[in-house]
Amino acid sequence: MNAPVEKPLFAWQPFTPRGVAAFARAPVGRLLLVQFLVAALASATVVWFVHADWFPVISAAISRLPAQGQIHRGRLDWQADTAASLAEDRCLALSVDLTHQGQVRSPADFQVEFGKTDLRIFSLFGFAQCSYPPSWTFPLNQPELGPWWGAWAPPILAIVAGTVMVGLFLAWTVLASTYSIPLWLFAIFSDRDLSFGGSWRLSGAALMPGAVFLSGGVLLYGLGILGLIELLVVAALHCIISLVYTIAGALRAPARPAIPAPKSNPFA
Repeated sequence: MNAPVEKPLFAWQPFTPRGVAAFARAPVGRLLLVQFLVAALASATVVWFVHADWFPVISAAISRLPAQGQIHRGRLDWQADTAASLAEDRCLALSVDLTHQGQVRSPADFQVEFGKTDLRIFSLFGFAQCSYPPSWTFPLNQPELGPWWGAWAPPILAIVAGTVMVGLFLAWTVLASTYSIPLWLFAIFSDRDLSFGGSWRLSGAALMPGAVFLSGGVLLYGLGILGLIELLVVAALHCIISLVYTIAGALRAPARPAIPAPKSNPFA
């Protein structure tokens, strides 16, 4: 009696090991469609977070800028007090401290501090310093920066959305190419019916559950349910989730069909 032939699965969801394995035999277009939907979800989450948590702080800081001030020839021309807190919330703080003496430190997760000749970004990991470009002129006063921000805020959100989507596709391509090589070798030595292209598609699909998990972490961070440290834990876990789904999907790949034994030669 012949063994029952397993019906090929229709690849549509990558959230179970069996669903991930189904993408190994699906066309590349199916994988790209699912990746596009997940990337759109992640992009919308990041755009919402930036608009809800960062943009109000930036708008409030611009409204409190003095009537005169600019960054010109690598130096900040600031006519107000040498140290001032412009605006802050739990995620972001904007301040001016010409000498970086720590007079306006904030408990926010990220603090952007304008100095006399450089910009410093403080966070849990310390601070990063960036000098003002000598050829760069940028207004740092309310009459000029207010209208500029009002006109450019929507395009900036669009740029953020496009950057997130392009960055995700590039990262997924690199990771899927990296995972597919050991996955293909595993299939060879374990007699799994998994080609190199199938390994790449399976690896690409296995990255989706981790991406959705990380998007949920960003959402909870924006709502104030998670802190920065918890968000970093979520980011680390999303890598582990992707690896687990890659291995589990490979284990659910069908076994390679056995080669039938040759019939005996009747002329022997």
